[in-house]
Amino acid sequence: MSITQRRSAGFSLLEVMVALAIFSVGLLGLGGLLVVSVKTNHSAYNRTQATFLAQSMADRIRANRQGLWTDRFNGNYSAATATPPGNTCETTAGCSVNDMILRERAMWSAQLAAFLPNVAANVNCTPVAGGSVVTSQQQEGDPPFNGLCTIRMTWSEANVDTNQDSTATSSRRDQTFAWVFQP
Repeated sequence: MSITQRRSAGFSLLEVMVALAIFSVGLLGLGGLLVVSVKTNHSAYNRTQATFLAQSMADRIRANRQGLWTDRFNGNYSAATATPPGNTCETTAGCSVNDMILRERAMWSAQLAAFLPNVAANVNCTPVAGGSVVTSQQQEGDPPFNGLCTIRMTWSEANVDTNQDSTATSSRRDQTFAWVFQP
């Protein structure tokens, strides 16, 4: 009687378990990569919105040089300052320069609150040395402004940290965007 040896075909249970463990670690790494990607993408979105909002305010300042020369755009902006004035200037009748400036400030404050989380902003336009005396011609907005404007926005973003005991905690991190330009 001859004894024939059979060859085994397929995978053993141990090989399957090792492959499953390696695959699981790979999936966990992929999940972590996805979380970091989404967080970074949202941060980039907020920075893009800050850039667009700064450009919007710069355009408002350039369009109203009388308000620029009289420092009416200077100040702090937040969601609390988004209350529109009594005259919304939807028509040109009865809309003074002061009404227009108040409307622009309120509209920009509303945009800040809508597009950036927990935002606070500041606009500061200062003329160059020797140019701080406002003449009647400057109040009319005739000459170009001879100084610089700074728009600074600060907002909060979610920040997920991992402690040493591997528990995730959520915190906030302030981001700042500052832009200096000549109107």
